[in-house]
Amino acid sequence: MTTPTMDSGSRVPHYLLVGYVLLFAVCGWQPHDRATWWAENIPVVLIVAALGSTYRRFRFTDTSYLLMSVFVYLHTVGGHFTFERVPFETVTEIFGFQRNHYDRVAHFSVGFYGYALAEILYRRRLVNATWVLVCFPTAFIYTVAAIYEIIEWRYAVLEGGASGAAFLGSQGDVWDAQKDMLADGLGAMVTVLWFAWRHRATLPAAPPSDSPSA
Repeated sequence: MTTPTMDSGSRVPHYLLVGYVLLFAVCGWQPHDRATWWAENIPVVLIVAALGSTYRRFRFTDTSYLLMSVFVYLHTVGGHFTFERVPFETVTEIFGFQRNHYDRVAHFSVGFYGYALAEILYRRRLVNATWVLVCFPTAFIYTVAAIYEIIEWRYAVLEGGASGAAFLGSQGDVWDAQKDMLADGLGAMVTVLWFAWRHRATLPAAPPSDSPSA
């Protein structure tokens, strides 16, 4: 299988950034809780800023940017409503859920960053075994998920009140943190395995150049 090279003139990352800026502006207007909005959006702004600052030094493929944007967009919307209040009733009713699972979908999308991590390892020739290429991004996502759950816990304790509870978003589920981490990890597993399948003909060897692949 020949790894296709992405057109260097692709504007997909730029369109995604413009879309995010517009969504950020709209969702920043009269959010349900301003303190929660700040707490939810600061990590996302930092992610977008990091991707923008590294764009010229390491440009991910369009596929990676599309996958990473899913979390950015979902989280921005969740910050406006707070995750438990996002209009998600149709899905809740279809599957007979007892709670709003919008946050679970957002957590699953966190795992999509595993695809980008695998791409870094693959293109930079940082690993020489397929199992490492698959396991490292997944383990990294699980680690980040655990750290974020700790941050949520500490913020909820320190902030207290409705804002702290909204940021924690447990909706009365005592196993919420564990389920969130599981969703993060499952998202990583799915996308990293997809990456490995797409590049199965050239694994564990890295591609001949550092050019982004589709």
